[in-house]
Amino acid sequence: MTVVRLLGIDPGSRITGYGVVDMDGPRSRHVASGCIRTASDRPLPERLKTIFEGVSEVIRQYQPMEVAAEQVFMHRNPDSALKLGQARGAALCAVVMAGLPVSEYAPRAIKQAVVGGGAADKNQVQRMVALLLNLPESPQADAADALAVAICHGHTRQTLQRLAAVSLPVRRRR
Repeated sequence: MTVVRLLGIDPGSRITGYGVVDMDGPRSRHVASGCIRTASDRPLPERLKTIFEGVSEVIRQYQPMEVAAEQVFMHRNPDSALKLGQARGAALCAVVMAGLPVSEYAPRAIKQAVVGGGAADKNQVQRMVALLLNLPESPQADAADALAVAICHGHTRQTLQRLAAVSLPVRRRR
């Protein structure tokens, strides 16, 4: 099996987390993770530019083969949801400009894949990511969320490949 490098993105208008993992079969190895921070006192267009440039730099530096991003979930505050969507759009534009395939996952699906329950809290995600990637300590919350996105995509990708490899018998009508 070939090692596949995956980039996970946890978008945010103030902090966008990123996580890079190498998937070798069922094993995942931490390559890099961190946060792209924007100045909250700057206008939103400037923050979006920072996100775009930051994600572009992560892609240039780590050369992922595929990218996965967390989908936007509905906030109580429509303004926050709109800003989150715009930050996500800036990050995805960087991915598309790099010519990389992107997959998207709902927050509950990511938590389900990594922790085993869709209602897991941030601390549980951080601890499980550290455990799964054999890290000496839990990563910062946004970086852990991005690593969780990458791990979720890696596992989903493998499952879909296994399903595609299975040839189901064709039932003929009589």
